[in-house]
Amino acid sequence: MKASDKKTHVVTSISTLMEWIAQPKPLHPLIALVNYSNLAVNLADAGTSFIINFYKISFKRKFQGQVRYGQGYYDFDEGGLAFLAPNQLVTMSGEESSYEGYSLYFHPDLIRHYPLGNTINKYGFFSYAVSEALFLSEKEKSIVTDLFDSIASELATNIDSFSQDIIVSQIELLLNYCNRFYNRQFITRKAIYNDLIAKLDAYLSTRLNGQNASLSGLPSVRELSDYLAVSPRYLTDMLKSLTGQSTQQFIHNKLIEKAKDMLSTSSLSIAEIAYELGFEHPQSFNKLFKQKTNVSPVEFRQSFN
Repeated sequence: MKASDKKTHVVTSISTLMEWIAQPKPLHPLIALVNYSNLAVNLADAGTSFIINFYKISFKRKFQGQVRYGQGYYDFDEGGLAFLAPNQLVTMSGEESSYEGYSLYFHPDLIRHYPLGNTINKYGFFSYAVSEALFLSEKEKSIVTDLFDSIASELATNIDSFSQDIIVSQIELLLNYCNRFYNRQFITRKAIYNDLIAKLDAYLSTRLNGQNASLSGLPSVRELSDYLAVSPRYLTDMLKSLTGQSTQQFIHNKLIEKAKDMLSTSSLSIAEIAYELGFEHPQSFNKLFKQKTNVSPVEFRQSFN
């Protein structure tokens, strides 16, 4: 049977997943930590896909080659972290590879009644694409290793009334460190990301100056992320780190700059300018312009007369 013909399995519990990957029963029903040194690869499962209904954090400390993760491949030569949110597709590679590290799985119910249950969406890296994984320095790897070891130690302790509180706090600490390390990655790879921002800026300039801008509508975050071949959340987090603006704010600022040029150099009406920029309704253009400049388009134009 071809890999593509294999059935996609939906895994709804940690226990089912542990059985599926031939691991011991989890020490806690809502969380499991798998040490890669204990994970045997079954080549017969190559190409098998499953959707997991919980979070996954994969930490590769050392690795040579590629690992299939989610729906793509991730080069782990440097070692690092990759993340999956619930209900994403995972494909088993069946590759005979040698690496060390952990995979942490935890069910949304583990954090549901904790503040983390309401704030986990702020950790945007769960929505990043495979190629946008977090690369770690040796010092960062040491910190992450200690955090995983702490979780492993707590899971090995008999469950009591404090267990879940401690485990959730340990996960939150890990996620906060990941936020810090991603911010560092945006800064240390600034040259690469500046090229990406320049490409984004050039695309928007061409898009807004084109003859079909009015027919294409307003530029969208999805349109820009597709053009740059990055995930929408990654693009926004990268822009915020380097420019202080979200992708939507970046688009709006480009729209306003173009609108200022048109208001000061053309005889087009306010409505015509709005349509030329891709707005469906002039009122929406007027509202955004005043929000960004504290004056209306009419007042801005009058300042040049």
